[in-house]
Amino acid sequence: MNLWQAFSDLFLKMTWLSDFFEWLFQTLGLTPDSPFYAGIVFFFFDVIKIFILLSILIFLSSYIQSYFTPEKTQALLGKFKGLWANTLGALMGTVTPFCSCSSIPIFIGFTKAGLPIGVTFSFLISSPMVDLASILLLATIFNGWVALAYVVTGLLIAIIGGCLISLLKMEKYVEEFVKEPTPMMMTDLGEVLPMTKKDRMHYAFNQVKEIIHRVWLYVLIGVGIGAIIHGYIPQSFIESILGQDNPFSVLIATLVGIPMYADIFGTLPIAEALVSKGVGLGTVLAFMMAVTTLSLPSLILLKKVVKPRLLFTFLGIVTTGIILVGYLFNALGYLFI
Repeated sequence: MNLWQAFSDLFLKMTWLSDFFEWLFQTLGLTPDSPFYAGIVFFFFDVIKIFILLSILIFLSSYIQSYFTPEKTQALLGKFKGLWANTLGALMGTVTPFCSCSSIPIFIGFTKAGLPIGVTFSFLISSPMVDLASILLLATIFNGWVALAYVVTGLLIAIIGGCLISLLKMEKYVEEFVKEPTPMMMTDLGEVLPMTKKDRMHYAFNQVKEIIHRVWLYVLIGVGIGAIIHGYIPQSFIESILGQDNPFSVLIATLVGIPMYADIFGTLPIAEALVSKGVGLGTVLAFMMAVTTLSLPSLILLKKVVKPRLLFTFLGIVTTGIILVGYLFNALGYLFI
Protein backbone atom coordinates (compact mmCIF):
# COMPACT_ATOMS: atom_id res chain seq x y z
CA MET A 1 0.00 0.00 0.00
CA ASN A 2 2.88 2.36 0.81
CA LEU A 3 4.46 1.63 -2.58
CA TRP A 4 1.14 2.26 -4.34
CA GLN A 5 0.64 5.53 -2.44
CA ALA A 6 4.14 6.66 -3.44
CA PHE A 7 3.48 5.71 -7.08
CA SER A 8 0.11 7.51 -7.01
CA ASP A 9 1.55 10.69 -5.50
CA LEU A 10 4.48 10.74 -7.91
CA PHE A 11 2.91 9.73 -11.23
CA LEU A 12 -0.89 9.97 -10.93
CA LYS A 13 -1.77 12.74 -8.51
CA MET A 14 1.58 14.50 -9.17
CA THR A 15 1.61 16.17 -5.74
CA TRP A 16 5.14 17.44 -6.48
CA LEU A 17 3.77 19.48 -9.38
CA SER A 18 1.05 20.99 -7.19
CA ASP A 19 3.64 21.84 -4.53
CA PHE A 20 5.81 23.50 -7.19
CA PHE A 21 3.03 25.82 -8.39
CA GLU A 22 2.02 26.66 -4.83
CA TRP A 23 5.65 27.63 -4.11
CA LEU A 24 5.98 29.51 -7.42
CA PHE A 25 2.91 31.71 -7.01
CA GLN A 26 3.63 32.38 -3.34
CA THR A 27 7.14 33.44 -4.38
CA LEU A 28 5.56 35.79 -6.92
CA GLY A 29 3.69 37.45 -4.05
CA LEU A 30 0.21 35.91 -4.26
CA THR A 31 -1.64 35.35 -0.99
CA PRO A 32 -2.49 31.66 -0.42
CA ASP A 33 -5.92 32.57 0.98
CA SER A 34 -6.98 34.58 -2.09
CA PRO A 35 -9.46 33.19 -4.66
CA PHE A 36 -7.11 34.16 -7.48
CA TYR A 37 -4.28 32.11 -5.96
CA ALA A 38 -6.54 29.05 -5.56
CA GLY A 39 -7.79 29.38 -9.13
CA ILE A 40 -4.44 29.96 -10.83
CA VAL A 41 -2.69 27.12 -8.98
CA PHE A 42 -5.57 24.81 -9.94
CA PHE A 43 -5.38 25.94 -13.59
CA PHE A 44 -1.64 25.52 -14.18
CA PHE A 45 -1.40 22.31 -12.18
CA ASP A 46 -4.35 20.63 -13.89
CA VAL A 47 -3.42 21.73 -17.42
CA ILE A 48 0.10 20.33 -17.19
CA LYS A 49 -0.94 17.21 -15.28
CA ILE A 50 -3.73 16.38 -17.73
CA PHE A 51 -1.58 16.86 -20.83
CA ILE A 52 1.25 14.73 -19.41
CA LEU A 53 -1.10 11.91 -18.44
CA LEU A 54 -3.17 12.32 -21.59
CA SER A 55 -0.14 11.94 -23.88
CA ILE A 56 1.05 8.80 -22.10
CA LEU A 57 -2.38 7.20 -21.84
CA ILE A 58 -3.43 7.98 -25.41
CA PHE A 59 -0.20 6.43 -26.65
CA LEU A 60 -0.79 3.25 -24.65
CA SER A 61 -4.49 2.94 -25.52
CA SER A 62 -3.81 3.69 -29.20
CA TYR A 63 -1.10 1.04 -29.31
CA ILE A 64 -3.65 -1.44 -27.93
CA GLN A 65 -6.28 -0.18 -30.35
CA SER A 66 -3.94 -0.85 -33.30
CA TYR A 67 -4.73 -4.53 -32.84
CA PHE A 68 -8.46 -3.79 -33.38
CA THR A 69 -8.90 -2.43 -36.90
CA PRO A 70 -12.51 -1.77 -37.98
CA GLU A 71 -12.39 -4.87 -40.18
CA LYS A 72 -11.13 -7.10 -37.38
CA THR A 73 -13.63 -5.59 -34.97
CA GLN A 74 -16.52 -6.24 -37.35
CA ALA A 75 -15.35 -9.81 -37.95
CA LEU A 76 -14.97 -10.44 -34.21
CA LEU A 77 -18.33 -8.92 -33.26
CA GLY A 78 -20.02 -10.87 -36.03
CA LYS A 79 -19.10 -14.15 -34.31
CA PHE A 80 -21.20 -13.41 -31.21
CA LYS A 81 -24.93 -13.14 -30.63
CA GLY A 82 -27.22 -11.68 -27.97
CA LEU A 83 -25.86 -10.51 -24.63
CA TRP A 84 -22.30 -11.60 -25.43
CA ALA A 85 -22.30 -9.53 -28.62
CA ASN A 86 -23.54 -6.46 -26.73
CA THR A 87 -20.92 -6.99 -24.03
CA LEU A 88 -18.15 -7.28 -26.59
CA GLY A 89 -19.45 -4.22 -28.46
CA ALA A 90 -19.35 -2.20 -25.24
CA LEU A 91 -15.83 -3.44 -24.44
CA MET A 92 -14.67 -2.55 -27.94
CA GLY A 93 -15.87 0.98 -27.26
CA THR A 94 -13.42 1.32 -24.38
CA VAL A 95 -10.38 0.96 -26.65
CA THR A 96 -11.49 3.71 -29.05
CA PRO A 97 -10.41 7.15 -27.79
CA PHE A 98 -13.24 9.03 -29.46
CA CYS A 99 -15.67 11.71 -28.38
CA SER A 100 -19.39 11.15 -29.00
CA CYS A 101 -19.35 12.86 -32.42
CA SER A 102 -16.29 10.92 -33.60
CA SER A 103 -17.94 7.61 -32.64
CA ILE A 104 -20.87 8.07 -35.00
CA PRO A 105 -18.92 7.37 -38.24
CA ILE A 106 -17.69 4.12 -36.65
CA PHE A 107 -21.31 3.34 -35.69
CA ILE A 108 -22.30 3.88 -39.34
CA GLY A 109 -19.49 1.59 -40.53
CA PHE A 110 -20.56 -1.19 -38.17
CA THR A 111 -24.17 -0.85 -39.30
CA LYS A 112 -23.15 -0.99 -42.97
CA ALA A 113 -21.21 -4.16 -42.17
CA GLY A 114 -24.48 -5.77 -41.07
CA LEU A 115 -23.88 -5.90 -37.32
CA PRO A 116 -27.06 -5.99 -35.17
CA ILE A 117 -28.40 -2.57 -34.22
CA GLY A 118 -28.20 -3.31 -30.49
CA VAL A 119 -24.50 -4.19 -30.71
CA THR A 120 -23.70 -1.00 -32.60
CA PHE A 121 -25.53 1.06 -29.98
CA SER A 122 -23.65 -0.67 -27.16
CA PHE A 123 -20.49 0.50 -28.90
CA LEU A 124 -21.90 3.98 -29.50
CA ILE A 125 -22.75 4.43 -25.81
CA SER A 126 -19.52 3.08 -24.33
CA SER A 127 -17.06 4.65 -26.78
CA PRO A 128 -17.34 8.26 -25.54
CA MET A 129 -18.39 7.39 -21.98
CA VAL A 130 -15.69 4.86 -21.07
CA ASP A 131 -12.10 5.13 -22.18
CA LEU A 132 -8.98 3.26 -21.10
CA ALA A 133 -7.21 6.57 -20.55
CA SER A 134 -10.06 7.84 -18.39
CA ILE A 135 -9.54 5.08 -15.82
CA LEU A 136 -6.21 6.41 -14.59
CA LEU A 137 -7.28 10.04 -14.95
CA LEU A 138 -10.32 9.34 -12.78
CA ALA A 139 -8.05 7.66 -10.25
CA THR A 140 -5.98 10.85 -10.01
CA ILE A 141 -9.05 12.84 -8.96
CA PHE A 142 -10.94 10.28 -6.86
CA ASN A 143 -9.33 6.88 -6.33
CA GLY A 144 -9.04 3.53 -8.07
CA TRP A 145 -12.36 2.23 -6.70
CA VAL A 146 -14.28 5.22 -8.06
CA ALA A 147 -12.57 4.85 -11.43
CA LEU A 148 -13.46 1.15 -11.54
CA ALA A 149 -17.05 1.84 -10.47
CA TYR A 150 -17.42 4.48 -13.21
CA VAL A 151 -16.14 2.06 -15.86
CA VAL A 152 -18.36 -0.82 -14.67
CA THR A 153 -21.53 1.30 -14.53
CA GLY A 154 -20.73 2.89 -17.89
CA LEU A 155 -20.35 -0.54 -19.47
CA LEU A 156 -23.60 -1.71 -17.84
CA ILE A 157 -25.48 1.26 -19.32
CA ALA A 158 -24.01 0.45 -22.74
CA ILE A 159 -24.78 -3.28 -22.54
CA ILE A 160 -28.31 -2.86 -21.18
CA GLY A 161 -29.03 -0.01 -23.58
CA GLY A 162 -27.96 -2.08 -26.57
CA CYS A 163 -29.94 -5.11 -25.39
CA LEU A 164 -33.11 -3.02 -24.94
CA ILE A 165 -32.77 -1.55 -28.42
CA SER A 166 -32.37 -5.10 -29.79
CA LEU A 167 -35.45 -6.33 -27.88
CA LEU A 168 -37.49 -3.40 -29.22
CA LYS A 169 -36.47 -4.42 -32.77
CA MET A 170 -35.60 -0.90 -33.87
CA GLU A 171 -33.62 -1.76 -37.02
CA LYS A 172 -36.34 -0.18 -39.18
CA TYR A 173 -35.70 3.19 -37.58
CA VAL A 174 -32.19 3.48 -39.03
CA GLU A 175 -31.97 5.64 -42.17
CA GLU A 176 -31.73 3.58 -45.36
CA PHE A 177 -28.40 5.02 -46.53
CA VAL A 178 -26.77 3.73 -43.34
CA LYS A 179 -27.84 0.16 -44.08
CA GLU A 180 -26.34 0.09 -47.58
CA PRO A 181 -23.06 -1.86 -47.59
CA THR A 182 -20.03 -0.17 -49.13
CA PRO A 183 -17.17 -1.82 -51.01
CA MET A 184 -14.76 -0.71 -48.26
CA MET A 185 -16.61 -2.80 -45.71
CA MET A 186 -16.59 -5.84 -48.02
CA THR A 187 -12.80 -5.96 -48.31
CA ASP A 188 -11.35 -9.43 -47.84
CA LEU A 189 -9.73 -9.47 -44.40
CA GLY A 190 -6.97 -11.61 -45.79
CA GLU A 191 -5.75 -8.67 -47.88
CA VAL A 192 -5.09 -6.48 -44.84
CA LEU A 193 -1.37 -6.43 -44.12
CA PRO A 194 -0.42 -6.91 -40.46
CA MET A 195 1.16 -3.93 -38.68
CA THR A 196 4.72 -4.21 -37.44
CA LYS A 197 5.77 -2.92 -34.01
CA LYS A 198 7.25 0.12 -35.74
CA ASP A 199 3.92 0.74 -37.51
CA ARG A 200 2.06 0.49 -34.20
CA MET A 201 4.47 2.94 -32.52
CA HIS A 202 4.04 5.35 -35.42
CA TYR A 203 0.27 4.98 -35.27
CA ALA A 204 0.24 5.60 -31.50
CA PHE A 205 2.41 8.72 -31.82
CA ASN A 206 0.14 10.06 -34.57
CA GLN A 207 -2.93 9.38 -32.41
CA VAL A 208 -1.37 11.37 -29.56
CA LYS A 209 -0.80 14.34 -31.88
CA GLU A 210 -4.22 14.06 -33.49
CA ILE A 211 -6.23 13.67 -30.28
CA ILE A 212 -4.29 16.34 -28.37
CA HIS A 213 -4.88 18.69 -31.30
CA ARG A 214 -8.58 17.85 -31.20
CA VAL A 215 -9.14 18.16 -27.43
CA TRP A 216 -6.65 20.78 -26.19
CA LEU A 217 -9.15 23.63 -26.38
CA TYR A 218 -11.82 21.66 -24.49
CA VAL A 219 -9.27 20.75 -21.82
CA LEU A 220 -8.32 24.42 -21.38
CA ILE A 221 -11.98 25.44 -21.22
CA GLY A 222 -12.76 22.65 -18.76
CA VAL A 223 -9.79 23.53 -16.54
CA GLY A 224 -10.71 27.21 -16.77
CA ILE A 225 -14.26 26.51 -15.59
CA GLY A 226 -12.88 24.27 -12.87
CA ALA A 227 -10.48 27.01 -11.75
CA ILE A 228 -13.32 29.55 -11.50
CA ILE A 229 -15.43 27.10 -9.50
CA HIS A 230 -12.45 26.21 -7.31
CA GLY A 231 -11.41 29.77 -6.60
CA TYR A 232 -14.41 32.05 -6.84
CA ILE A 233 -17.74 30.25 -6.40
CA PRO A 234 -18.65 29.77 -2.73
CA GLN A 235 -19.09 26.22 -1.54
CA SER A 236 -22.43 27.09 0.06
CA PHE A 237 -23.82 28.24 -3.32
CA ILE A 238 -22.77 25.06 -5.14
CA GLU A 239 -24.03 22.84 -2.32
CA SER A 240 -27.42 24.57 -2.43
CA ILE A 241 -27.80 23.55 -6.11
CA LEU A 242 -25.83 20.31 -6.45
CA GLY A 243 -25.27 19.25 -2.86
CA GLN A 244 -26.55 16.09 -1.19
CA ASP A 245 -29.41 17.97 0.44
CA ASN A 246 -30.97 18.81 -2.93
CA PRO A 247 -32.94 15.75 -4.11
CA PHE A 248 -32.89 17.09 -7.68
CA SER A 249 -29.11 17.53 -7.88
CA VAL A 250 -28.59 14.50 -10.15
CA LEU A 251 -31.37 15.61 -12.51
CA ILE A 252 -29.93 19.14 -12.66
CA ALA A 253 -26.39 17.88 -13.33
CA THR A 254 -27.63 15.59 -16.11
CA LEU A 255 -29.66 18.31 -17.80
CA VAL A 256 -26.84 20.85 -17.50
CA GLY A 257 -24.41 18.35 -19.04
CA ILE A 258 -26.44 17.59 -22.18
CA PRO A 259 -26.00 20.97 -23.98
CA MET A 260 -22.24 20.91 -23.38
CA TYR A 261 -19.76 19.38 -25.81
CA ALA A 262 -16.57 17.85 -24.46
CA ASP A 263 -14.94 14.49 -24.02
CA ILE A 264 -14.13 13.00 -20.65
CA PHE A 265 -10.77 14.78 -20.53
CA GLY A 266 -12.47 18.17 -20.66
CA THR A 267 -15.02 17.29 -17.99
CA LEU A 268 -12.57 15.88 -15.44
CA PRO A 269 -11.29 19.28 -14.22
CA ILE A 270 -14.87 20.47 -13.68
CA ALA A 271 -15.64 17.26 -11.80
CA GLU A 272 -12.55 17.76 -9.64
CA ALA A 273 -13.62 21.29 -8.72
CA LEU A 274 -17.20 20.22 -7.98
CA VAL A 275 -16.03 17.43 -5.67
CA SER A 276 -13.81 19.88 -3.78
CA LYS A 277 -16.90 22.05 -3.22
CA GLY A 278 -18.89 19.24 -1.61
CA VAL A 279 -20.91 17.96 -4.57
CA GLY A 280 -21.96 14.31 -4.23
CA LEU A 281 -20.04 11.63 -6.10
CA GLY A 282 -23.14 10.43 -7.96
CA THR A 283 -24.02 13.96 -9.09
CA VAL A 284 -20.53 14.46 -10.48
CA LEU A 285 -20.52 11.11 -12.28
CA ALA A 286 -23.95 11.83 -13.78
CA PHE A 287 -22.68 15.18 -15.07
CA MET A 288 -19.63 13.55 -16.65
CA MET A 289 -21.67 10.80 -18.31
CA ALA A 290 -24.21 13.28 -19.69
CA VAL A 291 -21.55 15.56 -21.16
CA THR A 292 -19.60 12.76 -22.82
CA THR A 293 -22.49 10.64 -24.11
CA LEU A 294 -25.46 12.96 -24.64
CA SER A 295 -23.86 16.16 -25.90
CA LEU A 296 -26.17 18.23 -28.11
CA PRO A 297 -23.81 18.18 -31.17
CA SER A 298 -23.64 14.38 -31.09
CA LEU A 299 -27.43 14.10 -30.84
CA ILE A 300 -27.77 16.39 -33.87
CA LEU A 301 -25.36 14.18 -35.82
CA LEU A 302 -27.14 11.02 -34.68
CA LYS A 303 -30.47 12.47 -35.84
CA LYS A 304 -29.11 12.42 -39.40
CA VAL A 305 -28.57 8.65 -39.33
CA VAL A 306 -31.51 7.38 -37.25
CA LYS A 307 -35.19 8.24 -37.18
CA PRO A 308 -36.75 10.21 -34.30
CA ARG A 309 -38.26 7.17 -32.57
CA LEU A 310 -34.87 5.45 -32.27
CA LEU A 311 -33.16 8.70 -31.30
CA PHE A 312 -35.60 9.34 -28.44
CA THR A 313 -35.42 5.70 -27.35
CA PHE A 314 -31.62 5.97 -27.16
CA LEU A 315 -31.88 9.29 -25.32
CA GLY A 316 -34.44 7.93 -22.85
CA ILE A 317 -32.51 4.73 -22.08
CA VAL A 318 -29.15 6.45 -21.57
CA THR A 319 -30.59 9.36 -19.58
CA THR A 320 -32.47 6.96 -17.27
CA GLY A 321 -29.32 4.90 -16.78
CA ILE A 322 -27.23 7.98 -15.97
CA ILE A 323 -29.78 9.28 -13.45
CA LEU A 324 -30.01 5.88 -11.73
CA VAL A 325 -26.20 5.71 -11.50
CA GLY A 326 -26.14 9.22 -10.04
CA TYR A 327 -28.62 8.47 -7.27
CA LEU A 328 -26.99 5.10 -6.57
CA PHE A 329 -23.56 6.63 -6.05
CA ASN A 330 -24.94 9.52 -4.03
CA ALA A 331 -26.44 6.93 -1.67
CA LEU A 332 -23.38 4.69 -1.58
CA GLY A 333 -20.62 7.21 -2.23
CA TYR A 334 -19.27 6.85 1.31
CA LEU A 335 -18.16 3.32 0.38
CA PHE A 336 -15.85 4.65 -2.34
CA ILE A 337 -14.40 7.86 -0.90
